[in-house]
Amino acid sequence: MTDYFALLKEPRQPWLDAGALKDKFMALSAQCHPDKFPGVSPEEKEEIGNRYSELNTAYQCLSQTRSRLLHLIELEAGTKPTDVQRIPPGTGELFMEVGQTCSQAGKFLEEKPLSDSPMLKARRFVEQMTWTDKLTQLQNKIGSLAAVLEDELKQMTEAQVQGSPLPLVRLEEIYRSLSYIQRWNEQIREKIVQLAL
Repeated sequence: MTDYFALLKEPRQPWLDAGALKDKFMALSAQCHPDKFPGVSPEEKEEIGNRYSELNTAYQCLSQTRSRLLHLIELEAGTKPTDVQRIPPGTGELFMEVGQTCSQAGKFLEEKPLSDSPMLKARRFVEQMTWTDKLTQLQNKIGSLAAVLEDELKQMTEAQVQGSPLPLVRLEEIYRSLSYIQRWNEQIREKIVQLAL
């Protein structure tokens, strides 16, 4: 497995500064951009293209917290996280709330007005706005959880710099939480888009 941290000359840490990572990627990729080598042989061109592609893949992986954690766990533990479907600690209540709210919003969307009367349309519009507000509030709640997890990753990184070992078990829990957060956000966005149509 390619170590994307080493490829981008970054330390293996759970949190990375997004701006610094982007700057490093831009500098490294500029050195091997295929357009920079117009007169090389086909073999060299392919090698340069592969290097550029690999740097791009590394950047895409490390720039996203969830994929960075997965890569870090795989490098450090030598295996992928287990029990990915298990609900992470502290997210059970939110898991239920997302499921119920999305299900209820889905039922509302399935109910088509039986009439084109202005009164029914107005009532339905008000209900649509109410569901959109509920889903937006839930999205904000999920965003707050994601922010708390990001802060925890920053603290882990600071502790790691001070010599503490990486808490792989907790990293796996955070990875699972971020996986659920991503799914929840997708479900909620889909419902909000459907409500807007």
